[in-house]
Amino acid sequence: MPDFWLNRSILVTGAGGFIASHLVEALVARGAQVRAFVRYNSRGDPGLLSLLPKETLEQVEIFPGDLRDLPAVQEAMRGIQLVFHLGALIAIPYSYAHPLEVVESNVIGTLNVLLSAREVGVERLVHTSTSEVYGTAQRVPIDEEHPLQGQSPYSASKIGADKLAESFYRSFDLPVVTLRPFNTYGPRQSSRAVIPTIITQALTQQVIHLGNLDARRDMTYVQDTVAAFIKVAQVSGVEGDTYNLGSGSEISIGDLAALIVELTGKSCDLAVDPNRLRPEKSEVQRLIADNSLARKHLGWEPQVRLRDGLAQTINWIEAHLDLYRPDQYQI
Repeated sequence: MPDFWLNRSILVTGAGGFIASHLVEALVARGAQVRAFVRYNSRGDPGLLSLLPKETLEQVEIFPGDLRDLPAVQEAMRGIQLVFHLGALIAIPYSYAHPLEVVESNVIGTLNVLLSAREVGVERLVHTSTSEVYGTAQRVPIDEEHPLQGQSPYSASKIGADKLAESFYRSFDLPVVTLRPFNTYGPRQSSRAVIPTIITQALTQQVIHLGNLDARRDMTYVQDTVAAFIKVAQVSGVEGDTYNLGSGSEISIGDLAALIVELTGKSCDLAVDPNRLRPEKSEVQRLIADNSLARKHLGWEPQVRLRDGLAQTINWIEAHLDLYRPDQYQI
């Protein structure tokens, strides 16, 4: 569909975030007209969109607001054909400290997006979930029928958001499809996430401080995750479906840190910081995706090997170390 994106009106919520900023860039490159909903601040800071090339950012309509404000979301939705809903508060440690804000943003914010999309009559709404909704794997690999378990206020809020999206499809025939990324990584990601945390410390310190070294995760490079968002908007007959986005392989945090240290060419020790450990019953010990549905229905599978993706991420972070604070634990 070479002309699918040309001049198509797109709303991306959470556009100042990590995955969304890459998605905005990809959409602009395809000729789409992108409206970027970013959380308002008095600095007029559009988040990670500020790191896009100037010629790309000039083609993006920045819409500041708050997903919890229904009139703001309704206004942002006017004239929109396709919605990518990525807006959320995603930091798990932050959700322990401020669960009310996380639930309001992720649940009420999603409800406002669904209400507004229904009012406008969008062609499709792509809702973003997270592998955290599964909790610790009860069976592996994890398919879309795996039980959901709220092991943190964040994961519980995303379960609520997912179920609201499902309910609007079933109740009102809203054309919603849900994508459930596992651990996405790549350039621009904040040190709230484990890979930038490891990389920034490896580049600047002798000791890398981490939480649970035994937890196992399924890592996907951001370019691959964005490719799934692009594909799902163009495939017919997927409304009401949920798709896991993961590599189908896993690595422990300890082994991941060792690999990153090797790729940086540094020599570092690993240390467990008790402040970075989740509460015992909240720890998600293992996540590994069954991505067979995405492969079958979307024609999607990851293309970037972990070593290659990490090398690209290391190069970008090394060139932008001024954006990070490696000596601080960021929640």
